[in-house]
Amino acid sequence: MTRPYIKRLSFTLLDSITDKDPVVQEQVCSALCSLGDAQPDETLHACEEYLRQHDKLAHPYRTKILRAMETVLASHIHDVDKDTAGAVILLASSEMTRTKELDCDWQQAASSILVAVGKRFTNQVMEEVLSRFQPGTLPHSSVLHTLANLSVSNAFDMVPFLPSVLSTMLPMLGMAKQDALKVVFCCALQHFSESILEYLANLDQAPDPTVRKDTFGADIFGAYDVLFHHWLQSRDAKLRLAVVAALGPMSHLLPSERLEEQLPKLLPAVLGLYKKHAETFQISKSLGQILEAAVNVSSRTLEVQLDALLVALHAQICVPVESSSPLVMNSQKEVLRCFTVLACCSPDRLLAFLLPRLDTNNERLRVGTLQILRHIINSAAVQMEAKKPFILSSMRPPLLDTNDKVKRAVVQVISAMAHHGYLEQPGGEVMVDYIVQQCALPAEEPEKPGPDGEELAADSVRAVSIRTLYLVSTTVDRMNSVLWPYLLEFLTPVRFTAALTPLCRSLVHLALKRQEAGADDSLIQYNSNANLPSPFALTTRLLVVSSNPYLGDGRGAASLRLLKVMHQNIHPLLGQRWETTMPVLLEYLDEHTEETLSLKEWEEKLLVFLRDTLAVVSDNIWICQLSQEMCKQLPSYSGTPQEKNFLYKCIGTTLGAASSKEVVRKHLRELLETARYQEEVEQEGLACCFGICAITHLEDTLAQLEDFVRSDVFRKSTSIFSIFKDRSEHEVERMKSSLILCYGHVAAQAPRELVLARVESDILRSMFQCFNTKDPALKLCLVQSLCMVSQAMCSSAQASSFHFSRKAELVAQMMEFIRAEPPDCLRTPIRKKAMLACTYLVNLEPALEEQAQADVIHSCLHSVMALPPEPEGEDGVCQESLYLDTVRALEDLLTSLLQQNMTPQGLQIMVEHLSPWIKSPRGHERARALGLGACLLEFFLEHLHVSMLVPFHNLGLLVGLFAPRCADTWTTTRQEAVGCVYSLLYLQLGYEGFSRDHRDDVAERLLTLKDGLVHADPTILFHTCHSIAQVIAKRLPSEQLISLLLTMFESLGDPDRNCSRAATVMINCLLKERGNVLLEKVPEIVSVLRAKLRDTQEEHVLPAAQHSVYLLASQHCEAVVSSLLGSPLPFDSHTCALWRALAVEPSLTAQVLELLLEKMSKDVPFKESRAFLLGSTADRVATMLPLAATCALYEVLSAPSSGTAVLELYPQLFVALLLRVSCTVGVQLPRNLQAKERKSTSPARAARNLDPCSSAVDALQALLLRSGSQDVLRYVELEGGWELLRTSAGHEDGVAQLASSMAKYAGPRLPLVMKALGCTQNSVYEVQRITSTAFLAELLSSNVVNDLMLLEPLLDNLTARLKDSSASVRRLVLRGLANMASGSPDKVRAHGPQLLTAMVSGLDDGDEPHSLVALEAMVGLSRLLDLVEPWDLRLVLLHTTIRIRPFFDSEKVEFRTASIRLFGHLNKACHGDCEDVFLEQVVGGLVPLLLHLRDPQVPVASACKFALCMCVPHLECAELAAAFCKYLQEGRSVHFGEFLNSTCKHLMHHFPDLLGRLVSTNLFYFKSSWDDVRAAAPMFTGFLVLHAEPEQRTQVDLEQLIVALQLLLKDPVPGVREKAAETLGRLVKFA
Repeated sequence: MTRPYIKRLSFTLLDSITDKDPVVQEQVCSALCSLGDAQPDETLHACEEYLRQHDKLAHPYRTKILRAMETVLASHIHDVDKDTAGAVILLASSEMTRTKELDCDWQQAASSILVAVGKRFTNQVMEEVLSRFQPGTLPHSSVLHTLANLSVSNAFDMVPFLPSVLSTMLPMLGMAKQDALKVVFCCALQHFSESILEYLANLDQAPDPTVRKDTFGADIFGAYDVLFHHWLQSRDAKLRLAVVAALGPMSHLLPSERLEEQLPKLLPAVLGLYKKHAETFQISKSLGQILEAAVNVSSRTLEVQLDALLVALHAQICVPVESSSPLVMNSQKEVLRCFTVLACCSPDRLLAFLLPRLDTNNERLRVGTLQILRHIINSAAVQMEAKKPFILSSMRPPLLDTNDKVKRAVVQVISAMAHHGYLEQPGGEVMVDYIVQQCALPAEEPEKPGPDGEELAADSVRAVSIRTLYLVSTTVDRMNSVLWPYLLEFLTPVRFTAALTPLCRSLVHLALKRQEAGADDSLIQYNSNANLPSPFALTTRLLVVSSNPYLGDGRGAASLRLLKVMHQNIHPLLGQRWETTMPVLLEYLDEHTEETLSLKEWEEKLLVFLRDTLAVVSDNIWICQLSQEMCKQLPSYSGTPQEKNFLYKCIGTTLGAASSKEVVRKHLRELLETARYQEEVEQEGLACCFGICAITHLEDTLAQLEDFVRSDVFRKSTSIFSIFKDRSEHEVERMKSSLILCYGHVAAQAPRELVLARVESDILRSMFQCFNTKDPALKLCLVQSLCMVSQAMCSSAQASSFHFSRKAELVAQMMEFIRAEPPDCLRTPIRKKAMLACTYLVNLEPALEEQAQADVIHSCLHSVMALPPEPEGEDGVCQESLYLDTVRALEDLLTSLLQQNMTPQGLQIMVEHLSPWIKSPRGHERARALGLGACLLEFFLEHLHVSMLVPFHNLGLLVGLFAPRCADTWTTTRQEAVGCVYSLLYLQLGYEGFSRDHRDDVAERLLTLKDGLVHADPTILFHTCHSIAQVIAKRLPSEQLISLLLTMFESLGDPDRNCSRAATVMINCLLKERGNVLLEKVPEIVSVLRAKLRDTQEEHVLPAAQHSVYLLASQHCEAVVSSLLGSPLPFDSHTCALWRALAVEPSLTAQVLELLLEKMSKDVPFKESRAFLLGSTADRVATMLPLAATCALYEVLSAPSSGTAVLELYPQLFVALLLRVSCTVGVQLPRNLQAKERKSTSPARAARNLDPCSSAVDALQALLLRSGSQDVLRYVELEGGWELLRTSAGHEDGVAQLASSMAKYAGPRLPLVMKALGCTQNSVYEVQRITSTAFLAELLSSNVVNDLMLLEPLLDNLTARLKDSSASVRRLVLRGLANMASGSPDKVRAHGPQLLTAMVSGLDDGDEPHSLVALEAMVGLSRLLDLVEPWDLRLVLLHTTIRIRPFFDSEKVEFRTASIRLFGHLNKACHGDCEDVFLEQVVGGLVPLLLHLRDPQVPVASACKFALCMCVPHLECAELAAAFCKYLQEGRSVHFGEFLNSTCKHLMHHFPDLLGRLVSTNLFYFKSSWDDVRAAAPMFTGFLVLHAEPEQRTQVDLEQLIVALQLLLKDPVPGVREKAAETLGRLVKFA
């Protein structure tokens, strides 16, 4: 039966090969392969028969069948018998030659079968193939392909056949007329030749070692003659390429004399193909093979053909490459391989050809020639050894080329030369010079991509050169003597600046190598290297470029490292010192980045390093030489201002260390004469130089400045600057600026004891002439220098006795400069410098007049306060720094002026100047003003000296000004305001006679309160303000209280709302704390507050007014409640605040709550209204009085102080509000309120929603919060219960969550709540019955009902509701009874019969097939089963199982999930006595459960996992249980195929008799409506068959199964068809 059965399966599968889905087609082929794996002969026979019977089957499908056969043969060729092989060979031969089309997949598949069979049955295959390869008849192209592929795949067995094949083929070549067939012949000849060459190369492994090359010579030459003389001239490009591809390997098999004879014609012919083909890979490859063959036979023809070869090959290298595809790159490699062959046999002629072509302006020719040159330098090193000088001299023309491609190619050639010793030859330095020049290309200008898109940043000329220089200097040892010390010559020229980093790195490496070799080797012999830079030049250069350390890839660290390793060449004494100082500098650079490094600090570190170096050397001659070199290098840095500036500082430092005054004066004079005054940075550098030099040479420095002014250039001047009248105005101003800066820096740096005597006579005399300038740069220099001079005067020890006669004039001029600055931006530091100068000047004698002081204060405040909040400029960071410095300068100036009048009146004057800015509507101006105020008060307090007890008469006014700012919207303002109040209170204590170190506990509390002002939270903010007001109230004198209140009342209209709110809070606190002295003013104050509430549309004054309202309402409770309930709905924010004010005192709150409960229950909750002509559905509309009472309840309950009263009335409040919620779900507002809500735009309206249900929920939440049940509130909120309560769909769940949280967090309150809820059983409103039932049902899920002895009353109450007319109530009763499983599991057994009876009755509730009551009963039974008595369960077990089985395949996911999960629980619960009753049900449910693991709904699949895990113990199979445990873990996805395979394996091993039943059950699901389940059923069947024993086949109706699978093969879902095909492949098991 095996063969017919396999044939049936195979034919069934083969009929599906035409499926439209490619995946199904592949699965059919895979199934065929599976059949072939088990029964290769039968499967191959079936496929062969099918193809013969279906001649008209389309070629694509025939191809797939043939590919499947090839797969079977490839894996089982050694299992195939000879007869099968013969049949397959005949089939493949027939299929291969059925059509004359060339190169189609169908023929290739058939040919591949022959090749696969030929690996074992070579003779049989060759017999069949050769039968179709007869002399005198052109063979089918596939025959030739097959022979060619056989020779490649099985050379050892095929080569013996090749002589006869070749002899037969030769005559056919002349018969071939079609170009396509000729191509096939060429391909065959190519593969034959390659096979022969492989055979000859491995004769030691060959079966016939006697085979020789001569055996094939004649035939190959005959073929060569046809290919070369006839076919190579074809117009078909494909044929020409095929010919040349074959000629390459064939040339190695030609007899030597024939090859020599043919080369004169062959080589030109092959070269000629370059002009005819764009794709040249095969041409170059074959040409290389021909050249190798020619060299092998020592051909003399190459000499004749060499020029033509070189021209053609050179052109191929120089041709533009349009892509970087592997084929193009391989073609280039083949051409270079040809050059290698030629270089080995004719090096002289090759170089004679190549080197002259370097002297051309054509980019492509030059780049190509360089590429060839580099290749032969590397690949033919021996032949090129004697040609090095010639090659080097020929490289000079390319060195001058500016093309980037040429440069890159030159660098690559130089790299190759370095590795092979070229650069050690004379002229090698030129190559090194070239590399360095390319390293010095500008890095900041990336190369633009060329037309070929190959110019990448990583491969730029500079990047390639840098890598080359470093590699050559570090890895090529023979280059050490070439590069050292030659590379030092490139350090000092400016044009090599961009190459400094790679140069330094290479030099460091070379120097360290020298040091390792010996100390003397590292010393530089300057006598023999005249062009090397001197030690002074190196030191200067490396130090200066280190000032900007991260430029040029980190040249700072590289330069310092080079300086360190060359210490012996710099000065013998520096080695030990630099060993300690240099690493510190390098470590500093490592710790920072370009963004974090402060250049100023870094320059200072370098200058300290320089001073330390000069001190160690301590040689005046050496120092003077260094200074001379530094001055000499100055012009070199004109293009880098920052480095030139630093060099000036270095010159000043070096001159300061020099002891020769003549040298100092000479260099200073030269600097003045040669400076470029137009450059601002150079001005600064020159001034710094003079300032640093003046530290040790003040007299000389001033003398040189004076001499420069009095030099011949100035002799016609009437003043020191009038000599510039003949020059351009701009040049004059620049020179003035520079000289003024020099004087300023000299004054700032020189010794203080020497400066004061020279200020007016030598330094300031020149500055006064420039005050009328309008040039901004000169003005800035002037102000900066005056600032430095003023600071120097003040810091002098003789400053107190110095009388500065022109002080007022200078101060007035500074004010003019400040007023001239633009008010809306901060561009220059003129403000800062001018204020700093004034700060120093005001401390000098004589004192300023009062009006002058006021002018100074006003001008400076206006110039800084009015600036925009974020100063804008080109550099935001610098602008911010400039602004902060300017503010600090203003603070210093104001404190200096305050110090002149340290009295309350003096402080008042300062504050009056600040007052407009403190009250400014612009936050940044307030913040600045408070900062200045805090600074002034702290200064006043620190310097307070009270000689007699006097009143601080303006304390109330000042506190009233600053205190409301504690709530400013700007955090900094708030912080500063507290500091101001703190300082004022201590000033009061000081004036009361307390010592300065006295610490007052009340005032100190302000410091702790200050932290609360960091937060923007209004609650924290104003609570802190209240506490601050308490502190003020305790320490403020009574006589100051009125002025304080009046000032704060003014703050109620402050433009900053926070400050207005703070004023109200503080007023209220002061009224409470100090009301005993203001009793008669209380009505007036309350009246003012009411007026403010009426006038303002903001809510920020309401919190402070609540206490005052309470005082009024506490005496008129009923009237206030009635009046407020009559307020329009929704309550505005004022009304809400007043409601909350009624909750301050517990007894008053209790009265209010009782009144509101009475009002809420007095009227019906809603009325039904029917819209006219809009249908029969009635709308429920809320009644007004209960709605208003609900809103009022919320407001009162929201007050934190209502807690005591809430606890007294908790049960009544809770039940009333819960039922109010239930009655208002879906209830609408009255129409007038709906319109009112839509139209209301008043900001005084409350933000809460007026929706009746939302209002009730909000009130209920407020009740829980106020009663201390925050956990209940939070739990329900986290679970989303409050939102559920508001909706009809989620109301029951919301009530359940509320009940659960109450049981968990508020259990002691439940008895009274339950008692109140029990009365709702007979409520006329169904929704109230549902709500109360849902609440009580959920309570049973908690054990608290046991603890409170509420279980029996609850059960009685719920059982009584089973007869309720509402299905929802009955369903909730069942849910509540099931909740006993979690709440009181120990009580379930006692009430088991009652509970099971209720649940089973629920299964039969109503006539609906999908009753929600039945669903609840299934869910409930699942929870109770584990807890009831087994006997009680046995009574209902079978009835329940039978009743729920139809739900397994229900269309509703909830029913499938619940029924399957209940089935699992029934399995779990019936272990023991009832197992025998239930085993049959387990077996019957196994297939549905396994298949529903593929259910599209995740809950169903999860239920199946659980049920299967519960079922498996009944089967008593440990392996199956282990598999279920492994794969069916909850939370993890199931690899269904792997799991099903494992399950079927164990089922068939332990329960083989179940095969028929399981398969028949699966057949039912072949028609399932779910695609995944329908696909899983045949997969299940396939795995069962896979693991069943063959003798079990009698259990299965194979005919029925195959028919069913055939139907599935036509299923519309590809996945189903795929699984059906896979299962058919497995049915081979029953063969």
